[in-house]
Amino acid sequence: MNRNTRLAAVLFVALLAATVASFVVYRALAAGAAQPQTIDTIVAAQPIPAGTMLTRAHVKVVSWPAGSRLDGSLGNPSAVIDRGAIVAIAANEPITEGKLAALGAGAGLPPTIPPGMRAISVRVNEVMGVAGFVVPGTRVDVLVTFESRGQASDSLARVVVSNAQVLTAGTRFDQEKARQDGKPIPTSVVTLLVTPEDAQRIALAAAEGRITQTLRNPLDTAPTESAGIRGGGLMGTPTPQPTPVAARPISKPAPVAAAPVTPPPPPPPAPYTVEAIRGAKRTTEPVRNEEEEKPRDVPPSQENPK
Repeated sequence: MNRNTRLAAVLFVALLAATVASFVVYRALAAGAAQPQTIDTIVAAQPIPAGTMLTRAHVKVVSWPAGSRLDGSLGNPSAVIDRGAIVAIAANEPITEGKLAALGAGAGLPPTIPPGMRAISVRVNEVMGVAGFVVPGTRVDVLVTFESRGQASDSLARVVVSNAQVLTAGTRFDQEKARQDGKPIPTSVVTLLVTPEDAQRIALAAAEGRITQTLRNPLDTAPTESAGIRGGGLMGTPTPQPTPVAARPISKPAPVAAAPVTPPPPPPPAPYTVEAIRGAKRTTEPVRNEEEEKPRDVPPSQENPK
């Protein structure tokens, strides 16, 4: 056997051994690999809007990995038929118990309202509806504007309800017509999900003033704290003008009665005088009154004897 023959024989044996080893390994792996287990799961056969009563045409059964089963998933179509969808369900999305109303609750909007909450509709236009961006699932603040019948500065705007969820936008007729025509839904009425107390505030605000909505970021859940603003505060606080004081008549002082004038005491009588002529000299001498010269406070018994 020459050299080339020996080399060909060695290559053939090596190739045969590799083929046998590969086949044995493949069969071992195929025998040891377990087939994944699957379960039947109900998914949406088409997009299902919220409030739709499900029929057999809305659902289909698919195989779902048993190890990745969703909580609340259903496998029997009879468990979802004649039940209303409380949320919008996309095509091929699994249908779970949390997305369906109870059996016998009906379809439409009522099953979508959680216990303890209320749905109230508010009439809006393109401006009040934030140019059509208020759609189901968004959150808004409700403002009310009161216009004063007196001065414009007394008008008031204030937030009455904060962080309200939008259930529907537009009437049911508008929604059905929009789906048929393939056009956007005109927002003429917005239905909000609120508490009973907030529903009372919105009803009173709609009756007494004009309602406006402001769109919120869905991640911003903090309540809106605002004291409102009046018409006089739009351009700053005006400087108060001094109130004119009415001129009061000047009262004249009451005339003061003149004090009685006491007449001066009469002058003492002139003393008596005596004119004496002594030769060529002429003199006048007063006459002394001995009664006046006596001291008045000395008793007569103490007077000096003459």
